[in-house]
Amino acid sequence: MAPHDLRRPFKRPLISDQERRRQHSLLRQAQNRLDAQRHARFLVSTAFSLSSSQTLESHEKEELDVLEASKLKGAEARKWFAKQLMHPEWMIDIPQNLTNDWFVFARPSGKRCFVVSSNGTTISRLRNGSILHRFPSKLPNGARTKEVSSGSSNSYSILDCIFHEQDQTYYVIDMVCWRGYSLYDCTSEFRFFWVNSKLVETGACDPPSYYHKYRFGLVPVYSCDQSGLCSAYSVPVSYVKDGLLFYNKHAHYQAGITPLALVWKDENCSQYVMDTDNKGQVPNQQQVVLELQEDGKLATCDDPPMEFGCLDGSFIQQICIQGIFYGLQLEREDWFWWMGNLGKLI
Repeated sequence: MAPHDLRRPFKRPLISDQERRRQHSLLRQAQNRLDAQRHARFLVSTAFSLSSSQTLESHEKEELDVLEASKLKGAEARKWFAKQLMHPEWMIDIPQNLTNDWFVFARPSGKRCFVVSSNGTTISRLRNGSILHRFPSKLPNGARTKEVSSGSSNSYSILDCIFHEQDQTYYVIDMVCWRGYSLYDCTSEFRFFWVNSKLVETGACDPPSYYHKYRFGLVPVYSCDQSGLCSAYSVPVSYVKDGLLFYNKHAHYQAGITPLALVWKDENCSQYVMDTDNKGQVPNQQQVVLELQEDGKLATCDDPPMEFGCLDGSFIQQICIQGIFYGLQLEREDWFWWMGNLGKLI
């Protein structure tokens, strides 16, 4: 065989659907950079202008850019605000270059929220856009003190936090804006460095005081080598753990669900491995979303898909449409319920 006719003696490994979406997200964030400064400024104004008593509308709106969103009022503006947090996907495979390209840290248990400091006050808003707390803090321009009065009134900061009720602490898991400087288009590696270097300087990690009602805490962030993974998983921390969060080092802060942030939970690192009700109790039925295939089997959307169960043929002809995703409730180890009908797990 001639040298130029040499072929690889092996096939290129398959790329999972989640890995493909991770690669696409990295390319897309480099090609489609939003006006991060304007986006952050509107987010701040929305956080302070909405009433906590307003309710969300049930109908869905089309995706809006920042200029269109700035025209919204009341419930519509609050609904837009609620979509600005970055949410992780479930980890269903091991990312390529996990050791070199990813961070990991133990996620605090509690209420996810944005914390915004501006105009001498601080406000936190939950994932649904409602107000959690309005309070003074040592964040930049976060309390009406002499330092704030003499400083720039345009200075504002936005932190992605989890409020841990047990010790009344806001644990900072990300930083979106600092003193008016937007970090949306910065990598997570830079944002984590900025959180650890800037937050302590302000005294926000100090115990509560008259001008600082709640303490802010840092979470230990590790590289995803063997030592870092073991530390994030096993080393005790000052808060209750709720799984592990993995962040791609090159990822920008993206509103909505992104494959560049992943979450892992098991019984050793989270008390919420299974669905719980509003009292923290595990119900008899667990919910799952599966796709109905042509042969009547129900499978996940993984690549390749994992078959999970099957439905009766006559029932499929009456009710179901192939290729549609359906929500099901798991009843026991080998059966599930859907729309009052019993199905068999594989």
